[in-house]
Amino acid sequence: MVDVGFPELLTLVQTVAIIAAIVIAVYFSRRQIEALENDLEARVMNDLDEKLHRIGEIFMEKPEFVRVLNDVPAAPGGGAEVAFAFYVMFFCSHCYHMRQRGILSDNDWAGWLQWTKNAFRSGRLGKYWKEAEMQAWVDPAFREFVNREILGSS
Repeated sequence: MVDVGFPELLTLVQTVAIIAAIVIAVYFSRRQIEALENDLEARVMNDLDEKLHRIGEIFMEKPEFVRVLNDVPAAPGGGAEVAFAFYVMFFCSHCYHMRQRGILSDNDWAGWLQWTKNAFRSGRLGKYWKEAEMQAWVDPAFREFVNREILGSS
């Protein structure tokens, strides 16, 4: 058997402590980087949402500008109503994407999901979804979500 003296034991304990401290520091640094990535992604999404919000405000003020995005001669329900329908649809899409990224809690998502269902089922948003071809303006994931989960068709 090898006789280990106090100085060698102390060196071994110090080495193990340093390695453990490095492992812990790397673990928490990685978690902090992941949190920063999520925060950055949320900021980008919110920045885009603010720009979309401003476009919606312009559409409410001047509904004829909707033709810049969708040049439908006889839009169902009139220009201002269709412009607002697009605005609400983009808002619902934003909520959906914030949930996909894990930014909305389960409780918050449950409230927004019910709000979205009511908008599509009780109001005219579901009608415009089909008639004004709103589906063409959103990403495939949200389109499938609305068709499957909200409207119940595929």
